Amino acid sequence: MLAKAFPVDLRRCQVLGLAGTACLALGGETAGALPARQLLAPTAPHAVLGLVGVYFGLVLLTAAWVLLGRLVRGGDPPTPRALVLVLAVWAAPLLIAPPLFSRDVYSYLAQGAMVDAHIDVYAHGPSRLGGPLADEVAPLWQHTGAPYGPVFLALAAALSGLTRGELPAGLVGMRCVALFGVALMAAALPRLARHSGADPSAALWLGALNPLVLLHLVAGAHNDAIMLGLLGVGLVAALGGRPALGAVLITLAALVKAPAALGLAAVLVLQLRAGRHPVRAVLTTTTAVALTTVTATAVAGTGYGWIGALSTPVSSQNWALTSLLGRATRALLERLGSDLAPLAVPAWHALGLAVTAVALVAIWWRLRPRPVYALGLSLATVAAFGPAIRPWYALWGLFLIAAAAPTTSVRHRMAAVAGVLTLAVLPDGGPADASRLVLAVSGGALAVVVLWQARLAARTPTALGRPA
Repeated sequence: MLAKAFPVDLRRCQVLGLAGTACLALGGETAGALPARQLLAPTAPHAVLGLVGVYFGLVLLTAAWVLLGRLVRGGDPPTPRALVLVLAVWAAPLLIAPPLFSRDVYSYLAQGAMVDAHIDVYAHGPSRLGGPLADEVAPLWQHTGAPYGPVFLALAAALSGLTRGELPAGLVGMRCVALFGVALMAAALPRLARHSGADPSAALWLGALNPLVLLHLVAGAHNDAIMLGLLGVGLVAALGGRPALGAVLITLAALVKAPAALGLAAVLVLQLRAGRHPVRAVLTTTTAVALTTVTATAVAGTGYGWIGALSTPVSSQNWALTSLLGRATRALLERLGSDLAPLAVPAWHALGLAVTAVALVAIWWRLRPRPVYALGLSLATVAAFGPAIRPWYALWGLFLIAAAAPTTSVRHRMAAVAGVLTLAVLPDGGPADASRLVLAVSGGALAVVVLWQARLAARTPTALGRPA
């Protein structure tokens, strides 16, 4: 109804989205994932107003994105360059906002400081570092090792050295790293779409301008941005006939976060499609992977402990599908007095991994001619059935599905998923309670009322202008 009610042009979308992210940034000043010394009680008036403001802005931003999607599907869609400008305008207020929707950026900074101080970041949590920076890390991660690869930890350590452990400068620096990743994503999407026979503008709208990117990669400064950016440009290189370069870039992405390693399957498939002998294709890829891994690890000086630390994101509070089913099964077995109760969660995790493995084989067997789309579905499957999930994990698959989806209906379904996950986390990254949910709903409802009034105002001049 919203898309049909408003007259749509690129400038209106730009202004509406800018208003949304400006409200997000302003609300985040009191309701965001603030440093510990600046945190307010949830019932404090400024915190209440900030939470309402964040969800007011979130609804405005989502409305702008939906309207922009209507424009992209129209007869005269905006060019990719124009959409990149919209992305820059929407992101601008978030650059100076405090961290939003997660406290992970504080973990990144603490882990970088640990590497800079020659503390084994895979064997120890930020509590070993101590001091004000470690105090900012969420209690859940205080005593757990980093699950990230040497490329990201080397970036975090270099940033720690440049900023000398100062929190404000570190937050700005980490957001710049995330912005670089988003820029790589925006650069890669149109090229991936053209190679896949898809519309570049539609790919940018879904893959780079969706609210999840702005909330979690820009405002949240998650390292998934640099992972996806490197993965995207690596695929572009491989599609352009440079498989060795593609393998190097994708390996760098995997040395930020491990799921990107699935991109190497696409590099192999593309070489086979180009007529390269299978043995030569495997040798080219494995050589590039090995040299890149050894070099990056030696430069970072962190060792290979990240392989054993990949289970770090699995926590007792995780709301992945297999974790939820595992906890429900454990509770049932405990009520029945069964000794098998402690095995319930590990069993469901193992089943999820088995389902993922079978699904990946089926996806690649069926979609060999469409490796970018196959990779997008594979990453979406890993996120959905893996033992750990966060809302921004959906971007792993969505980014590539946006570039290579074979039908508009697939994009619509992915857009709906993104819209739902946009609402899944509170701006301070903490758990929700009834009173805060009421405030969030109130902020969103207020935005709906404002949009409805704007719709009526947009229609009034037309009605008054009709002849009697």
